[in-house]
Amino acid sequence: MRRISIFLLLVCNCIVLTAQFADKSKNFKKYNGYFSFYYDVKTDKIYLEVNDLEKEFLYVNSLSSGVGSNDIGLDRGQLGDSRVVYFKKAGNKLLLIQPNLKYRAITDNLLEKQSVEQAFSKSILGGFKIEEEKNGKFIIDITSLFMQDTHGVISKLKNTGQGSYSLDATKSAFNLERTKAFPKNIEFDVYLTFKGEAKGRYISSVTPTSGLVTVAQHHSFVELPDAGYKKRTYDPRSGSFMFSYYDYATPVQKDIKKRFIARHRLEKKDPNVAVSEAVVPIVYYLDNGTPEPIRSALLDGAKWWNQAFESIGYKDAFQVKILPSDADPMDVRYNVIQWVHRATRGWSYGASVTDPRTGEIIKGHVSLGSLRIRQDFLIAQALTDKPFAKSNDNYKKMLDLALARIRQLSAHEIGHTLGFAHNFAASTNNKASVMDYPHPQFSLKGNKIDFTNAYATGIGAWDKYTVAYSYSDFKEGVDEAKALKEIIKKSHKEEYRFISDSDARASGGAHAYAHLWDNGSNAAEELNDVLKIREVAINNFSIDNIKEGEPNSVLEDVFAPLYFFHRYQTEAVSKVVGGLDYNYTVKGDEQFTVKTVSKKEQQEALRTLLKTVNANYIAIPKDKLNLFPPRAMGYNRTRESFNGKTGVSFDPLSAAETAADITLSFLLHPQRASRLVQQKSLDKNQLGLPEVLDALLNETLKANNKDTYINQVQQNINFRTLFYVMNLAVSKNVHPQVNAIANFKLREIKKEFALKDNAYALEVVTRISHFQEHPELFITVKSPKIPDGSPIGMECLSN
Repeated sequence: MRRISIFLLLVCNCIVLTAQFADKSKNFKKYNGYFSFYYDVKTDKIYLEVNDLEKEFLYVNSLSSGVGSNDIGLDRGQLGDSRVVYFKKAGNKLLLIQPNLKYRAITDNLLEKQSVEQAFSKSILGGFKIEEEKNGKFIIDITSLFMQDTHGVISKLKNTGQGSYSLDATKSAFNLERTKAFPKNIEFDVYLTFKGEAKGRYISSVTPTSGLVTVAQHHSFVELPDAGYKKRTYDPRSGSFMFSYYDYATPVQKDIKKRFIARHRLEKKDPNVAVSEAVVPIVYYLDNGTPEPIRSALLDGAKWWNQAFESIGYKDAFQVKILPSDADPMDVRYNVIQWVHRATRGWSYGASVTDPRTGEIIKGHVSLGSLRIRQDFLIAQALTDKPFAKSNDNYKKMLDLALARIRQLSAHEIGHTLGFAHNFAASTNNKASVMDYPHPQFSLKGNKIDFTNAYATGIGAWDKYTVAYSYSDFKEGVDEAKALKEIIKKSHKEEYRFISDSDARASGGAHAYAHLWDNGSNAAEELNDVLKIREVAINNFSIDNIKEGEPNSVLEDVFAPLYFFHRYQTEAVSKVVGGLDYNYTVKGDEQFTVKTVSKKEQQEALRTLLKTVNANYIAIPKDKLNLFPPRAMGYNRTRESFNGKTGVSFDPLSAAETAADITLSFLLHPQRASRLVQQKSLDKNQLGLPEVLDALLNETLKANNKDTYINQVQQNINFRTLFYVMNLAVSKNVHPQVNAIANFKLREIKKEFALKDNAYALEVVTRISHFQEHPELFITVKSPKIPDGSPIGMECLSN
């Protein structure tokens, strides 16, 4: 009797629960889609209808409207995490569970699978009270999943020093305009307001009320792709991004870590013919808010990729269209090229939504910073001889250069979302890849600078190999593994190199041919050319580099990228000194593994590099200094302006000190110093650290200039040199021989300068003496900060 009573009570409770929800949901707005859901306007709540428990789907969060600061890094259109999840009933609630896909057991043995699942933690993303349960269908209030800081805005603001913020639920609500349901995905958009005390200038500069920061976070529930996708093996020489997991069912004699490439699904309608259309082409959509002529340039650059797909036998497999006006750029059904605005110039990047089970790219999302093109225009403006001498409308040449750069930027970032990594060795081989960072390459025609070949105008030869490796659809009966090896072998035979981020970005980097923003097969020769172009452009520079009616303060900012025009090629040359040449080799390929750069090439690089710490090359000509008066009211200095130590006046000595600091920070990097010691130990005829320091000191501290201005510029550079030698003398992360050599050189300098009778020599001796007495107190005095300058780009953000 008691059991019957309990059963009747439960039935009654279910009937009451069902009746309660059915009654209160009569006025709810219902959305029918992949999951159906209800919206209650009175309470601003979302009720989700769950029909299939423990059925996996994809959950993606993103930022549909951002903060607008490159420094904070919360951009409109920024993707967050992509997670496989499922609902599981537990008592009176449904749990949203994220399984741990990093550790797996790919086997038919269910107990073996279970042992791995139980060994590693899952993540429960939410628990939701069941509002109704009827015939295997559950209604849950899922509002709490969306009314939280899933994207990490609070931590981002805190970590960038902008203040401590918390979510203000009273000022947060669903954005129904972007909350939608479709057969294979549902989309939720939420306005979230964060309240706090603003402490950073970044947040204060981009918000109307800095104590209240409102953004929109987006959430997508997406049907997972079917099992038709075929994973492709990763090869470190392929230029593709790696997707990996650990398979504990792997035999002991094989690698437990499984590596595959990330790529879109692409198949030929007929793989047995030379040229075929795709079953489903890859289509990218350009943000329809992009203005002309930028829109056309971005479309042109994006379409370059079709050249690579054509080279492997596809017809119209890669397409670019304008995003329909009713489409949401965060909708996972669309690969998007988005035009993103920020208060300051910043990076562009390519991100992806991928299937965490397989690495299949479901959505590519490119974010292009809108201010980038304005900086490219500024560079062109600085290098053009008297562009506004006759008319303020004489800007076509400069705009054409900026648009040429934007075409390449479009292709570059899309490449990331197709699954391709940076190739920073491509610039040494006739600009073989759009996945390098390209510096504009100019030439001289008399005393004029020619822009004709500044940027590439199509897909690179290396890019065709990466597409071939990732996307070739092989005929029936073809051994795929063997065919992929042949693609790589052919690229090596044609002498294409692939070296990526970790070997190019490090300030103490060792690879002599992998650099950002460089040009030319010989870095030193290219730097000589860059210095000549810089000299001609500076000599031509005049008041006519700005428009009629603009203050000279603008002229100073136009001059900044020209003055530091050599900065990136300088970095490239520095890496030749103590440099290595190496490849990502695998056993059995025909590439060499590693070798030291020849002494001759290192010496050539050093000779050229020393020009950039020589005041005769680097000082701003005296006749140009009257172009730069103190700043006009309303035209204050920005982060892209010169910095100095003379207050309101323009400071040419600090400009040279900052420029020289670029060279010194790379040339005397502790890791490079240790490599110089090492290479000398292996080959006594090689370049060593003592020879490098002698050459540097002869060009700087021991130089003698009769011109008083040039002499003062040089002395500023010399003190920077002294600081960097001191840094090597006390550095803990070097071979002790580096400390010994640097200390010995300091004693030599002190002894030599003690014999001189002038204020400069006395100060050098005094500083060395103080250093020797208390080396533990040494702190390198920073030079005035160099203006922001990286032309474009950022590491890909794959999700």
